[in-house]
Amino acid sequence: MPTAAGLKRKSFFVDTRTLRRARKALGVATDAEAVRRAVERVAEMEAFWRFMARTRGRLKPGSFRRP
Repeated sequence: MPTAAGLKRKSFFVDTRTLRRARKALGVATDAEAVRRAVERVAEMEAFWRFMARTRGRLKPGSFRRP
């Protein structure tokens, strides 16, 4: 999780049912944490898909180690 210095206050409208589903899916207790984690996941997935597009057809099975 980012430090308090890296957080910025935002105000927006969110569908309550969707937010409740996100909290449950992410396993968090608060709305704020659900929004933060959801935004982080979107950014991570975007980076993942950029990586996949860059390496399409060039990675061989076993060519890198698991962390």
